[in-house]
Amino acid sequence: MANTPYTESYYAASANAVPPRPSLQGEVETDVCVIGAGYTGLSSALFLLEHGFRVTVLEAARVGFGASGRNGGQIVNSYSRDIDVIERSVGPRQAQMLGQMAFEGGRIIRDRVARYNIQCDLKDGGVFAAITPKQMGHLESQKRLWERFGHTQLELLDQRRIREVVACDQYIGGMLDMSGGHIHPLNLALGEAAAVESLGGTIHEQSPAVRIERGASPVVHTPQGKVRAKFIIVAGNAYLGNLVPELAAKSMPCGTQVITTEPLGDELAKSLLPQDYCVEDCNYLLDYYRLSGDKRLIFGGGVVYGARDPANIEAIIRPKMLKAFPQLKDVKIDYAWTGNFLLTLSRLPQVGRLGDNIYYSQGCSGHGVTYTHLAGKVLAEALRGQAERFDAFADLPHYPFPGGQLLRTPFAALGAWYYGLRDKLGF
Repeated sequence: MANTPYTESYYAASANAVPPRPSLQGEVETDVCVIGAGYTGLSSALFLLEHGFRVTVLEAARVGFGASGRNGGQIVNSYSRDIDVIERSVGPRQAQMLGQMAFEGGRIIRDRVARYNIQCDLKDGGVFAAITPKQMGHLESQKRLWERFGHTQLELLDQRRIREVVACDQYIGGMLDMSGGHIHPLNLALGEAAAVESLGGTIHEQSPAVRIERGASPVVHTPQGKVRAKFIIVAGNAYLGNLVPELAAKSMPCGTQVITTEPLGDELAKSLLPQDYCVEDCNYLLDYYRLSGDKRLIFGGGVVYGARDPANIEAIIRPKMLKAFPQLKDVKIDYAWTGNFLLTLSRLPQVGRLGDNIYYSQGCSGHGVTYTHLAGKVLAEALRGQAERFDAFADLPHYPFPGGQLLRTPFAALGAWYYGLRDKLGF
Protein backbone atom coordinates (compact mmCIF):
# COMPACT_ATOMS: atom_id res chain seq x y z
CA MET A 1 0.00 0.00 0.00
CA ALA A 2 1.23 3.54 -0.82
CA ASN A 3 2.78 5.51 2.00
CA THR A 4 2.23 9.25 1.54
CA PRO A 5 4.74 11.35 3.52
CA TYR A 6 4.46 15.00 4.51
CA THR A 7 5.49 17.56 1.92
CA GLU A 8 9.01 18.93 2.47
CA SER A 9 8.08 22.03 4.45
CA TYR A 10 9.57 23.88 7.42
CA TYR A 11 6.63 22.64 9.48
CA ALA A 12 7.27 18.98 8.69
CA ALA A 13 10.99 19.44 9.41
CA SER A 14 10.27 21.04 12.81
CA ALA A 15 7.25 18.97 13.82
CA ASN A 16 7.00 17.49 17.28
CA ALA A 17 8.00 13.83 17.18
CA VAL A 18 5.09 11.40 16.96
CA PRO A 19 5.04 7.81 15.70
CA PRO A 20 3.07 7.08 12.53
CA ARG A 21 -0.40 5.70 13.14
CA PRO A 22 -1.41 2.34 11.62
CA SER A 23 -3.63 2.12 8.57
CA LEU A 24 -7.09 0.62 8.89
CA GLN A 25 -7.13 -3.14 8.52
CA GLY A 26 -10.43 -5.01 8.50
CA GLU A 27 -13.81 -3.83 9.72
CA VAL A 28 -14.61 -1.55 12.66
CA GLU A 29 -17.82 -0.10 14.04
CA THR A 30 -18.20 3.35 15.54
CA ASP A 31 -20.69 6.15 16.19
CA VAL A 32 -19.02 8.69 13.90
CA CYS A 33 -16.53 8.17 11.09
CA VAL A 34 -14.62 11.36 10.30
CA ILE A 35 -12.95 11.54 6.89
CA GLY A 36 -9.86 13.75 7.13
CA ALA A 37 -7.44 14.44 10.01
CA GLY A 38 -7.05 18.16 9.41
CA TYR A 39 -8.45 20.88 11.62
CA THR A 40 -12.11 20.34 10.65
CA GLY A 41 -11.95 16.61 11.28
CA LEU A 42 -9.88 16.83 14.46
CA SER A 43 -12.02 19.62 15.91
CA SER A 44 -15.19 17.63 15.14
CA ALA A 45 -13.71 14.50 16.71
CA LEU A 46 -12.65 16.32 19.87
CA PHE A 47 -16.04 17.93 20.48
CA LEU A 48 -17.82 14.62 19.81
CA LEU A 49 -15.52 12.65 22.12
CA GLU A 50 -16.01 15.22 24.85
CA HIS A 51 -19.73 14.45 24.62
CA GLY A 52 -19.39 10.67 24.75
CA PHE A 53 -19.42 9.63 21.08
CA ARG A 54 -17.20 6.86 19.74
CA VAL A 55 -15.13 8.35 16.92
CA THR A 56 -12.89 6.88 14.21
CA VAL A 57 -10.87 9.25 12.01
CA LEU A 58 -9.61 8.18 8.58
CA GLU A 59 -6.69 10.10 7.08
CA ALA A 60 -5.44 9.45 3.54
CA ALA A 61 -1.86 10.44 4.41
CA ARG A 62 -0.65 11.84 7.77
CA VAL A 63 -2.37 14.00 10.40
CA GLY A 64 -2.33 17.59 9.14
CA PHE A 65 -1.04 16.56 5.70
CA GLY A 66 -3.16 19.11 3.82
CA ALA A 67 -3.81 22.80 4.46
CA SER A 68 -3.89 22.32 8.23
CA GLY A 69 -0.20 21.47 8.26
CA ARG A 70 1.00 23.81 5.49
CA ASN A 71 -0.75 27.16 6.01
CA GLY A 72 0.70 30.49 7.11
CA GLY A 73 -0.05 29.69 10.74
CA GLN A 74 -2.09 32.85 11.34
CA ILE A 75 -5.10 33.07 13.66
CA VAL A 76 -7.36 35.46 11.72
CA ASN A 77 -10.93 36.17 12.81
CA SER A 78 -14.17 36.19 10.79
CA TYR A 79 -14.59 34.65 7.33
CA SER A 80 -13.12 35.18 3.87
CA ARG A 81 -16.19 37.33 3.18
CA ASP A 82 -16.89 39.53 6.19
CA ILE A 83 -20.13 39.87 8.15
CA ASP A 84 -21.37 42.94 6.25
CA VAL A 85 -21.22 41.00 2.96
CA ILE A 86 -23.10 38.12 4.58
CA GLU A 87 -25.70 40.55 5.90
CA ARG A 88 -26.36 41.96 2.42
CA SER A 89 -26.70 38.43 1.05
CA VAL A 90 -28.89 36.71 3.65
CA GLY A 91 -30.35 39.45 5.85
CA PRO A 92 -29.75 40.66 9.41
CA ARG A 93 -31.09 37.68 11.41
CA GLN A 94 -28.84 35.02 9.87
CA ALA A 95 -25.93 37.46 9.70
CA GLN A 96 -26.34 38.21 13.41
CA MET A 97 -25.89 34.54 14.29
CA LEU A 98 -22.92 34.11 11.94
CA GLY A 99 -21.42 37.33 13.28
CA GLN A 100 -21.63 36.07 16.83
CA MET A 101 -19.64 33.00 15.76
CA ALA A 102 -17.04 34.92 13.71
CA PHE A 103 -14.58 35.28 16.60
CA GLU A 104 -15.15 31.90 18.28
CA GLY A 105 -12.60 29.85 16.36
CA GLY A 106 -9.60 31.63 17.88
CA ARG A 107 -11.01 31.10 21.36
CA ILE A 108 -11.43 27.39 20.62
CA ILE A 109 -7.79 27.13 19.50
CA ARG A 110 -6.54 28.81 22.68
CA ASP A 111 -8.76 26.58 24.82
CA ARG A 112 -7.42 23.45 23.10
CA VAL A 113 -3.80 24.59 23.49
CA ALA A 114 -4.31 25.26 27.20
CA ARG A 115 -6.50 22.26 28.03
CA TYR A 116 -4.37 19.67 26.25
CA ASN A 117 -0.98 21.36 26.73
CA ILE A 118 -0.29 21.58 23.00
CA GLN A 119 3.22 22.83 22.16
CA CYS A 120 2.71 24.91 19.01
CA ASP A 121 4.50 28.27 19.60
CA LEU A 122 1.24 30.17 20.20
CA LYS A 123 1.74 33.96 20.07
CA ASP A 124 -0.88 36.72 20.41
CA GLY A 125 -1.37 39.62 18.01
CA GLY A 126 -2.16 39.95 14.30
CA VAL A 127 -1.83 43.01 12.08
CA PHE A 128 -3.83 43.93 8.97
CA ALA A 129 -1.59 46.29 6.99
CA ALA A 130 -2.97 48.96 4.65
CA ILE A 131 -1.03 49.99 1.55
CA THR A 132 -3.53 52.55 0.20
CA PRO A 133 -5.92 55.10 1.75
CA LYS A 134 -8.84 53.03 0.45
CA GLN A 135 -7.56 49.99 2.35
CA MET A 136 -7.15 52.09 5.50
CA GLY A 137 -10.74 53.26 5.13
CA HIS A 138 -11.81 49.63 4.85
CA LEU A 139 -10.00 48.80 8.11
CA GLU A 140 -11.75 51.67 9.86
CA SER A 141 -15.09 50.29 8.69
CA GLN A 142 -14.07 46.75 9.65
CA LYS A 143 -13.22 47.88 13.17
CA ARG A 144 -16.67 49.43 13.58
CA LEU A 145 -18.28 46.29 12.12
CA TRP A 146 -16.43 43.87 14.39
CA GLU A 147 -17.08 46.03 17.45
CA ARG A 148 -20.80 45.90 16.62
CA PHE A 149 -20.54 42.14 17.21
CA GLY A 150 -18.73 42.55 20.52
CA HIS A 151 -15.15 42.19 19.29
CA THR A 152 -13.18 44.92 21.04
CA GLN A 153 -9.52 43.84 21.09
CA LEU A 154 -8.75 46.12 18.15
CA GLU A 155 -6.49 49.14 17.64
CA LEU A 156 -6.17 51.26 14.52
CA LEU A 157 -2.54 52.00 13.68
CA ASP A 158 -1.45 55.20 12.00
CA GLN A 159 1.75 55.35 9.93
CA ARG A 160 3.91 55.97 12.99
CA ARG A 161 2.35 53.13 15.00
CA ILE A 162 2.54 50.53 12.26
CA ARG A 163 6.27 51.25 11.83
CA GLU A 164 6.61 50.33 15.52
CA VAL A 165 5.23 46.83 14.89
CA VAL A 166 6.56 46.04 11.40
CA ALA A 167 9.69 47.41 9.69
CA CYS A 168 8.12 47.81 6.25
CA ASP A 169 7.89 51.10 4.36
CA GLN A 170 4.94 50.00 2.20
CA TYR A 171 2.25 50.55 4.82
CA ILE A 172 0.40 53.77 5.61
CA GLY A 173 -1.46 52.28 8.57
CA GLY A 174 -3.23 49.18 9.77
CA MET A 175 -5.27 47.46 12.45
CA LEU A 176 -3.97 45.34 15.31
CA ASP A 177 -6.17 42.49 16.55
CA MET A 178 -4.82 41.17 19.85
CA SER A 179 -7.15 38.17 19.67
CA GLY A 180 -5.39 37.23 16.45
CA GLY A 181 -2.01 35.59 16.54
CA HIS A 182 0.01 32.72 15.14
CA ILE A 183 0.95 29.11 15.73
CA HIS A 184 3.02 26.28 14.29
CA PRO A 185 0.08 24.83 12.37
CA LEU A 186 1.26 21.24 12.01
CA ASN A 187 2.15 21.00 15.69
CA LEU A 188 -1.32 22.30 16.54
CA ALA A 189 -2.84 19.51 14.43
CA LEU A 190 -0.55 16.89 15.98
CA GLY A 191 -1.45 18.09 19.46
CA GLU A 192 -5.15 17.93 18.67
CA ALA A 193 -4.71 14.42 17.28
CA ALA A 194 -3.03 13.35 20.53
CA ALA A 195 -5.95 14.89 22.42
CA VAL A 196 -8.40 12.86 20.29
CA GLU A 197 -6.55 9.67 21.20
CA SER A 198 -6.36 10.64 24.89
CA LEU A 199 -10.17 10.67 24.93
CA GLY A 200 -10.45 7.23 23.33
CA GLY A 201 -10.74 8.23 19.68
CA THR A 202 -8.95 6.27 16.96
CA ILE A 203 -7.00 7.76 14.04
CA HIS A 204 -5.90 5.66 11.07
CA GLU A 205 -3.29 7.23 8.77
CA GLN A 206 -2.53 6.07 5.21
CA SER A 207 -6.22 5.10 5.02
CA PRO A 208 -7.92 7.03 2.21
CA ALA A 209 -11.68 6.78 1.94
CA VAL A 210 -12.28 5.32 -1.51
CA ARG A 211 -16.04 4.82 -1.37
CA ILE A 212 -18.98 5.75 0.83
CA GLU A 213 -21.82 3.25 0.98
CA ARG A 214 -24.79 5.45 1.77
CA GLY A 215 -27.92 4.38 3.62
CA ALA A 216 -29.38 4.08 7.09
CA SER A 217 -26.11 2.59 8.37
CA PRO A 218 -23.41 4.11 6.13
CA VAL A 219 -20.08 2.42 5.50
CA VAL A 220 -16.79 4.08 4.55
CA HIS A 221 -14.47 1.84 2.55
CA THR A 222 -10.66 2.14 2.52
CA PRO A 223 -8.22 0.01 0.48
CA GLN A 224 -7.87 -2.55 3.29
CA GLY A 225 -10.83 -2.01 5.55
CA LYS A 226 -14.18 -0.39 6.22
CA VAL A 227 -15.89 1.57 8.96
CA ARG A 228 -19.55 1.09 9.82
CA ALA A 229 -20.97 4.20 11.48
CA LYS A 230 -24.16 5.94 12.52
CA PHE A 231 -22.87 9.23 11.11
CA ILE A 232 -20.13 10.36 8.72
CA ILE A 233 -18.38 13.73 8.74
CA VAL A 234 -16.68 14.60 5.45
CA ALA A 235 -13.74 16.89 6.23
CA GLY A 236 -11.35 16.38 3.32
CA ASN A 237 -11.65 19.92 1.96
CA ALA A 238 -9.19 20.56 -0.92
CA TYR A 239 -7.84 16.99 -0.67
CA LEU A 240 -11.21 15.21 -0.89
CA GLY A 241 -10.98 14.52 -4.62
CA ASN A 242 -14.17 13.16 -6.18
CA LEU A 243 -15.21 10.99 -3.24
CA VAL A 244 -18.44 13.01 -2.93
CA PRO A 245 -19.19 14.35 -6.44
CA GLU A 246 -21.87 16.82 -5.35
CA LEU A 247 -19.33 18.57 -3.11
CA ALA A 248 -16.69 18.80 -5.84
CA ALA A 249 -19.10 20.57 -8.22
CA LYS A 250 -19.31 23.79 -6.18
CA SER A 251 -15.68 24.26 -5.15
CA MET A 252 -12.19 24.52 -6.60
CA PRO A 253 -8.82 23.56 -5.08
CA CYS A 254 -6.27 26.38 -5.21
CA GLY A 255 -2.61 26.44 -4.26
CA THR A 256 -0.81 29.02 -2.15
CA GLN A 257 2.96 29.21 -1.75
CA VAL A 258 5.11 29.68 1.34
CA ILE A 259 8.85 30.15 1.87
CA THR A 260 10.88 30.09 5.07
CA THR A 261 14.24 31.76 5.57
CA GLU A 262 17.23 30.46 7.42
CA PRO A 263 17.25 31.47 11.13
CA LEU A 264 17.67 35.26 11.26
CA GLY A 265 19.01 35.58 14.79
CA ASP A 266 17.32 37.53 17.57
CA GLU A 267 18.52 40.99 16.56
CA LEU A 268 17.47 40.89 12.89
CA ALA A 269 14.18 39.11 13.68
CA LYS A 270 13.29 41.71 16.32
CA SER A 271 14.12 44.54 13.93
CA LEU A 272 11.55 43.19 11.43
CA LEU A 273 8.70 42.41 13.82
CA PRO A 274 9.53 43.88 17.25
CA GLN A 275 6.38 42.57 19.01
CA ASP A 276 6.39 39.23 17.15
CA TYR A 277 2.94 39.84 15.65
CA CYS A 278 1.89 38.18 12.40
CA VAL A 279 1.02 40.41 9.44
CA GLU A 280 -1.16 40.23 6.36
CA ASP A 281 -1.72 43.05 3.89
CA CYS A 282 -5.11 44.15 2.58
CA ASN A 283 -4.66 43.29 -1.10
CA TYR A 284 -7.06 40.88 -2.79
CA LEU A 285 -4.08 38.62 -3.55
CA LEU A 286 -2.51 39.24 -0.20
CA ASP A 287 0.93 38.59 1.28
CA TYR A 288 1.25 37.26 4.82
CA TYR A 289 4.21 36.65 7.10
CA ARG A 290 5.40 36.05 10.63
CA LEU A 291 8.36 34.80 12.64
CA SER A 292 8.72 31.15 13.59
CA GLY A 293 9.63 29.99 17.06
CA ASP A 294 13.29 29.74 16.01
CA LYS A 295 13.32 33.24 14.43
CA ARG A 296 12.90 32.45 10.75
CA LEU A 297 10.65 34.57 8.56
CA ILE A 298 7.76 32.57 7.13
CA PHE A 299 6.38 34.44 4.10
CA GLY A 300 3.47 33.40 1.91
CA GLY A 301 1.33 34.67 -0.92
CA GLY A 302 0.22 34.03 -4.45
CA VAL A 303 -2.57 31.78 -5.66
CA VAL A 304 -2.41 29.06 -8.30
CA TYR A 305 -5.94 28.27 -9.46
CA GLY A 306 -6.59 24.61 -10.00
CA ALA A 307 -3.95 23.64 -7.41
CA ARG A 308 -0.99 22.98 -9.70
CA ASP A 309 2.43 22.97 -8.05
CA PRO A 310 4.62 25.78 -9.45
CA ALA A 311 8.02 24.75 -10.75
CA ASN A 312 9.91 27.38 -8.72
CA ILE A 313 8.11 28.59 -5.60
CA GLU A 314 11.02 30.69 -4.38
CA ALA A 315 11.03 32.64 -7.65
CA ILE A 316 7.37 33.57 -7.05
CA ILE A 317 7.52 34.48 -3.36
CA ARG A 318 11.04 35.76 -2.71
CA PRO A 319 10.46 39.00 -4.70
CA LYS A 320 7.35 39.67 -2.59
CA MET A 321 9.39 39.16 0.58
CA LEU A 322 12.15 41.50 -0.63
CA LYS A 323 9.62 44.17 -1.57
CA ALA A 324 8.49 44.15 2.07
CA PHE A 325 11.96 43.61 3.57
CA PRO A 326 14.78 44.55 1.16
CA GLN A 327 17.20 44.13 4.07
CA LEU A 328 16.82 40.35 3.61
CA LYS A 329 18.38 40.30 0.13
CA ASP A 330 21.32 38.14 1.26
CA VAL A 331 19.28 35.79 3.45
CA LYS A 332 19.03 32.16 2.33
CA ILE A 333 15.68 30.42 1.79
CA ASP A 334 15.70 27.03 3.53
CA TYR A 335 12.20 25.79 2.64
CA ALA A 336 9.61 26.42 -0.08
CA TRP A 337 6.33 24.56 -0.50
CA THR A 338 2.79 24.81 -1.77
CA GLY A 339 -0.46 23.78 -0.13
CA ASN A 340 -4.02 23.63 -1.37
CA PHE A 341 -7.07 25.37 0.02
CA LEU A 342 -10.64 25.04 -1.27
CA LEU A 343 -12.27 28.06 -2.90
CA THR A 344 -16.02 28.59 -3.26
CA LEU A 345 -17.60 31.08 -5.65
CA SER A 346 -19.07 33.05 -2.72
CA ARG A 347 -15.83 32.67 -0.71
CA LEU A 348 -18.00 31.49 2.19
CA PRO A 349 -17.77 27.99 3.69
CA GLN A 350 -20.12 25.27 2.53
CA VAL A 351 -21.81 23.34 5.33
CA GLY A 352 -24.57 20.80 5.01
CA ARG A 353 -25.95 17.32 5.22
CA LEU A 354 -26.37 14.60 2.59
CA GLY A 355 -29.33 12.43 3.48
CA ASP A 356 -29.86 11.97 7.21
CA ASN A 357 -26.39 11.01 8.37
CA ILE A 358 -23.57 12.43 6.21
CA TYR A 359 -22.41 15.88 7.34
CA TYR A 360 -19.76 18.08 5.75
CA SER A 361 -17.92 21.37 5.97
CA GLN A 362 -15.59 22.66 3.28
CA GLY A 363 -14.50 25.69 1.28
CA CYS A 364 -12.86 28.01 3.82
CA SER A 365 -11.48 29.96 0.82
CA GLY A 366 -8.10 30.70 2.39
CA HIS A 367 -9.49 31.71 5.79
CA GLY A 368 -9.58 28.36 7.49
CA VAL A 369 -7.43 28.21 10.63
CA THR A 370 -10.09 29.68 12.91
CA TYR A 371 -13.19 28.72 10.92
CA THR A 372 -12.34 24.99 10.84
CA HIS A 373 -12.16 24.89 14.64
CA LEU A 374 -15.58 26.53 14.85
CA ALA A 375 -16.89 24.16 12.17
CA GLY A 376 -15.95 21.16 14.28
CA LYS A 377 -18.00 22.51 17.16
CA VAL A 378 -20.97 23.33 14.93
CA LEU A 379 -20.94 19.89 13.28
CA ALA A 380 -20.74 18.17 16.68
CA GLU A 381 -23.69 20.25 17.89
CA ALA A 382 -25.74 19.16 14.88
CA LEU A 383 -25.02 15.48 15.53
CA ARG A 384 -26.21 16.04 19.11
CA GLY A 385 -29.49 17.48 17.82
CA GLN A 386 -28.65 21.17 18.29
CA ALA A 387 -28.75 22.36 14.70
CA GLU A 388 -29.53 26.11 14.93
CA ARG A 389 -25.93 27.24 14.38
CA PHE A 390 -25.35 24.49 11.80
CA ASP A 391 -28.42 25.68 9.89
CA ALA A 392 -27.14 29.27 9.87
CA PHE A 393 -24.18 28.07 7.79
CA ALA A 394 -26.13 25.45 5.82
CA ASP A 395 -28.62 28.08 4.64
CA LEU A 396 -25.94 30.25 2.99
CA PRO A 397 -26.48 30.28 -0.80
CA HIS A 398 -23.85 28.55 -2.93
CA TYR A 399 -23.49 28.29 -6.68
CA PRO A 400 -21.42 26.25 -9.14
CA PHE A 401 -18.56 28.01 -10.92
CA PRO A 402 -19.55 29.42 -14.34
CA GLY A 403 -18.84 26.95 -17.12
CA GLY A 404 -18.60 23.98 -14.73
CA GLN A 405 -15.35 22.29 -13.78
CA LEU A 406 -13.84 22.79 -17.24
CA LEU A 407 -13.94 26.62 -17.08
CA ARG A 408 -13.86 27.30 -13.34
CA THR A 409 -10.07 27.71 -13.26
CA PRO A 410 -9.74 30.28 -16.10
CA PHE A 411 -12.77 32.26 -14.83
CA ALA A 412 -11.36 32.42 -11.29
CA ALA A 413 -7.91 33.37 -12.58
CA LEU A 414 -9.45 36.15 -14.69
CA GLY A 415 -11.28 37.50 -11.65
CA ALA A 416 -8.10 37.40 -9.59
CA TRP A 417 -6.22 39.25 -12.35
CA TYR A 418 -8.88 41.98 -12.29
CA TYR A 419 -8.73 42.44 -8.52
CA GLY A 420 -4.95 42.24 -8.54
CA LEU A 421 -4.90 45.07 -11.10
CA ARG A 422 -7.19 47.09 -8.84
CA ASP A 423 -4.76 46.56 -5.95
CA LYS A 424 -1.84 47.78 -8.06
CA LEU A 425 -3.73 50.84 -9.27
CA GLY A 426 -5.03 51.65 -5.79
CA PHE A 427 -8.76 51.62 -6.46
